[in-house]
Amino acid sequence: MAGKVMKVGILSREEYRERTMAIARGAYKPKNGEPKIWFESIQSMAQVLSNENQELLRIIVEQKPNSIKELEAVTGRKSSNLSRTLKQMARYGIVDLSRDNKTVRPVVKATDFLVEFGLSRHFPKVAA
Repeated sequence: MAGKVMKVGILSREEYRERTMAIARGAYKPKNGEPKIWFESIQSMAQVLSNENQELLRIIVEQKPNSIKELEAVTGRKSSNLSRTLKQMARYGIVDLSRDNKTVRPVVKATDFLVEFGLSRHFPKVAA
């Protein structure tokens, strides 16, 4: 299952704020290939990309369900649980929730993840 690779980064809330402010001031221009999706911690990334959620992504790719109801039948997970999980993944750009009338169809946008994090800053600090 070769798919789209999504590059994700891990930055604390404060570092993310500094990065955003540096971009807004024009003091920092994001480089090509830099993550567009950021998690606040390894733990928050691990929640979104848990083994259970990776299996859910795999099922969506393989089964191509036309609705959350179909996905519920295939996975055995309740639609409220699936909706919450899929909305969270959609916020990070991992899935797309296509609406057709009253039906929501989940579509996986990323199947592989490249994680970038480190101890050094990659952008100018906000001047105090």
